[in-house]
Parts: sequence; structure tokens; C-alpha cells
Amino acid sequence: MKRHVELKNHLREIFHFRLRLAVSIGFTMVLMAILLLRFAYLQLLRHDYYQTLAENNRISIVPIVPSRGLILDRNGVEMAHNYSGYTLEISPSKVANVDATIDELATLVPIGARDRKRFKKLSSESHNLESVVIRNRLTDEEVARFAAQQYRFPGVEIKARLLRDYPYADKASHLIGYIGRINETDVDQLEENDLAANYRGSDYIGKTGLEQSYETELHGITGIEQVEVDSSGRAVRLLSRTAPISGNTLVLSIDAKLQEIAEQAFGNYRGALVAIDPTNGEVLAFVSKPGYDPSLFIDGIDEQSWEELNNSPDHPLNNRALRGQYPSGSTIKPFMALAGLFYKTRSPSRTISDPGYFTLPGSSHQYRDWKAGGHGSVDLYKSIVVSCDTYYYGLATELGIDNIYTFLSRFGFGKKTGIDLGKRLDNGEFESESSGLLPSQEWKMRRYKQKWYAGDTVSVGIGQGYSLVTPIQLAYAVATLANDGVGYRPHLVREIRSARANENRAITVPPDANMKLDPDDVALVKRAMVAVTQPGGTAVAASAGASYQIAGKTGTAQVVGMKQGEKYDASKIDERHRDHAWFIAFAPADKPKIALVVLAENGGHGGGTAAPIARKVMDYYLLGKIPTPLADVPEDKDAPHD
Repeated sequence: MKRHVELKNHLREIFHFRLRLAVSIGFTMVLMAILLLRFAYLQLLRHDYYQTLAENNRISIVPIVPSRGLILDRNGVEMAHNYSGYTLEISPSKVANVDATIDELATLVPIGARDRKRFKKLSSESHNLESVVIRNRLTDEEVARFAAQQYRFPGVEIKARLLRDYPYADKASHLIGYIGRINETDVDQLEENDLAANYRGSDYIGKTGLEQSYETELHGITGIEQVEVDSSGRAVRLLSRTAPISGNTLVLSIDAKLQEIAEQAFGNYRGALVAIDPTNGEVLAFVSKPGYDPSLFIDGIDEQSWEELNNSPDHPLNNRALRGQYPSGSTIKPFMALAGLFYKTRSPSRTISDPGYFTLPGSSHQYRDWKAGGHGSVDLYKSIVVSCDTYYYGLATELGIDNIYTFLSRFGFGKKTGIDLGKRLDNGEFESESSGLLPSQEWKMRRYKQKWYAGDTVSVGIGQGYSLVTPIQLAYAVATLANDGVGYRPHLVREIRSARANENRAITVPPDANMKLDPDDVALVKRAMVAVTQPGGTAVAASAGASYQIAGKTGTAQVVGMKQGEKYDASKIDERHRDHAWFIAFAPADKPKIALVVLAENGGHGGGTAAPIARKVMDYYLLGKIPTPLADVPEDKDAPHD
């Protein structure tokens, strides 16, 4: 049997081996070429891009929030400042169960229902997911208790922060305003104004008052730290640091002690007071009663506190001095008298006979004077002293609404004063105050589609009817009168002190009105206003025992109208429906240093309610003393009560 032996073809095997080897080497070379090309692309063409990414991973940019600027009164007393405090904060994104965590925290640190509600509100409104305050102003003991158990609470930490404080609380709330958490609306406005970069890391921004109107001055400039971090995000070392620049300090024209006295002088009355230096427009005191505690708003007001403020019948959130609009009552009469002299409608010697009412020519309707039976023979001087309504009914009718509108608008009636309070607009002005209402024929046609009637003019003559004023507006007018027709825009900030050397700025304003009134006309009206505070005048109690002369005018503004022939009896009227009490004044009468307006809502007669408040303010400002309570000063029972 034959055995077949198969011989190997070594040449073919070698060929296949070499072929496989060549293919492998070629494939490897192609891969190496691709890899080298990729390396070249990354290293040469994309080097800068990836180096930046690497640096960003290695270097963390940490914003340093600047210290907010102080707010001082004219004597250096702090009205808004900062203090170091501890806050307990939760990062919701790092906590599995926020509610359970808060319950556990409450066993270590007291956390009330208001804290929880505020936390939920802030969490929903927060524009970042870093951390939200659950408790602020922690005591050292509370900090120590949490620190010992912090390992149990990932995502919860204690932070040391500069917190805002308002030492005068509700006594200057409408003046100073408050800061609050930055919300989405604030973010949009910051981005629109290219300011977002300067607010990186910031949680707060001015919301109302001076905190809002001077936000760009108070905030400062945010600093930056470049920190090298490891792969887990922990800081390794500080690479560079650009220090923040603290916000500027505002020095106000306000006298804090005068402000406090003015607030206390109101007692339980609601109302407003504005005191101005008539020689330069500096606001010395700015009161709106009642106020509120601005600290409630810093970290977001809780629901209960908000409802208490918002639903209060006293409306503590309403800035009465700036936005309250009221009939001026008889406080308009000195200005009407000047208008009569200016247009030669009345002369100082011309008298009218006052039977206790005025009848419009061609009409049988009678407009009653406040005094039954009238004042007899009345000239311009006496008309101011006794506040004769009949005189001004006739004067307004003779002047006509066009002349009244033209003249009173020069004193600022019907216009915003431009006081530096509230939201600052792009044009540098402030959107904060109401403009009041100085009616005209054109206004009535536009508003009611009706022509102007002669009877409308009669009511304007005594500060009733369609006309409305704000306390700040009336204060500007009184200061202009006290300064012989030269007016200055009211302003609250007299100096801005910069955190950087040699950059302090004094704030002065030029005159914005020069009435060019006849000096004899002004002198006559001023003498009559002095007589208002003397025996026989409507504000005799205001000057009792004063060592300086006070020029003033009382006013009563109706809240509800009276029927023809009906007599006003405050005891039979609900307290909130009683007349408002006005008093305008300046002193010393011969060389005024202070001009002021007092409004006591539902206070009745200005001489008995508003004038004593003004006296306390003037006594302190002019004499440097706290006056004795004026309630003990007997009121002249024979004094007129307009």
C-alpha cells in the first residue's frame, strides 16, 4: 500500500506571511499618521482653545462682593450701615431632601415658620442655584452647635456676610428705603444697562428710597480672585487678587435728630412732613407716617408680615410725602394773594365785604365761608390772617383759571419737584413722586370732555375742587416763597464720599426758579403770614413763647363733601373721614433758615394739630433744644378755624 506524503509550499506560506505583515504594518502606519495628524491639529491649530479650557479647569474665578457704602446724616450719624454676621444657607441642588434637612437643622438651630416660608419664596425666585438663606443673624452659640454637627448636613453651610442694618428702622424707612434679593427683573435691567458683570456674586440691590436712587454709588466695584483648583474643585493656591472697591458713602442733608423729633411729634397721627433749607434746597427732614421696618425686606419678607403691611388701613408702605395727593385747602391762599397782586387784580388797600358767603355773578348758588356771618370788611392782609374764604372765591373768579394756572405752576404746583428719591431713569431724573394736579381748561376737556365752568374756578381759589398737591410739592412752593421767589430743587444728598482718594463730590443745585416778584408784594404776604401765628390768627398756638418769629398758614382739606347748609362736626364723623390738617411755615420770618410743611391726615384744624408739630421741629432746628410738649399750651378759643 502506497502512502501519500503532502509536501508544504514554503514559498507560498512565506508570501502570505509577508503580505499579512505588510498589511498590518501599513494599517498601523495609517493609524499612526491619523494620530499624528490629530496631534498636530490639536497642538498647532487648536492649541489656544484647549489651553484656555485647561486653564479654566485649573483656575477658578471667584468674585469678591464689595462692601456697600454707608448712608450718613449731615452730622455723620449712620442711618444705614453694614455689620458682620453669620447666615445658615442651603444649596438645594446639593441636598436630596430639603424639607427633611430643614427639620433636622431645626433641632440644632431655631427655624420658625416665617423662616421656612421665606426660604421657599427665595428658592423659587433665586436667579442662581448656589445657596439660599434659611436663617440669618445667627448667634455664636448657634454657630457652634451647627459646626459640631456640620458633617451630617452636606449642602448646608454657615457663611460670614456683611449684613445691612437700618438703625432708625421705621423712623426713616420712606427716606432711606431698603435693599432686597436680586430677582429676575433686576437681572434683566442689569444686563440691559451692561452692569451684570459688576454684580457677579452679589445677592442684594437697592429696591426703594435712597438705596435705590443711588444704587450705582452705593454698590461699589466687584473684585476678583484667581484660584488654582485640583480635579475635585478644591482650592490649591491663590494665583492673583484684584481687591473690590467699597461703595461710596452718601452724606445727606437730613439731620437725624431732627428727623427723629419730627417722627415722634406726630404721635398717633398719620401724615407727612418735609422741611427744607430755602436758601439751597437741602431737605432737613422727610417724614411719612406711619413707616415700616426696612429690615423685613432684606432677605425677602414673609407672607404674614407682607399681609400685615399691605392690608393695614394705615397704609404704611405709602410714601405720603412723595406720592400722597391731597387738596391743599387754605395753604394755597398766600400764593393766590401773590397772584392777585402780580396781575393787579387786587391791591393791598382794596377791601371786600364778607357776609359769610360768595355768590357767583349770574348764579344764585352760594359758596359758604368757614365762618358763619363772615368777617366783615376784609383786605388782602386780613384775608390771609383770618383765612377768609369769601375773599378768595371772588379773587379766583376775577383772576380766571388761566391766570391761576400760569402763576401757580411757576411755584411748582402740578409738577414733580425732581427730588433725588426713587428709581433713577436713563435721563438722570427720578421716577418716584406724584405730580399733584393743577387744573386748567385744557386738562378738564382732555380728562372729562367737558368745558371749564366759572364754578370750577371758585373752588380752586381755596384749594379745593379739582386741585391736588403733594407735601413735597407744597414744601418746595413754601421754600420758594420764603426765599423771595427764588426756588431750588429739593435734594437729599449733599456730598458723595468716594472710597478712592480725592474723589469726593459736593452736591449743589443751582436755582431752578426765579419768580422776579415785586419785593413789596412778597413783604406784604410774609407780614400777613407772621400775623397768622399771632393772637387773632389761625395758628396762634404755634408761636406761643417762641423767641423767633414764625410765618405760617393753616389749612383744612375736606375728605368728604358737606351738603349745602350742613355744619361740620368732627365728633359725628368717622375718624378716617375727618378733614386733613395742614400747616406751612418758615422761620425766622425775617431771614428764613427752614421752611416746612406738615400734613396730619384726618387731623381736623391745622392750627390745633399740624402747627404744634411744626413748632417742635423749628424749635430744635433753630434753638438746638427739644421743645416742651405743646399740648400744655392753651389754644386761643377766639382764633379763627379755617
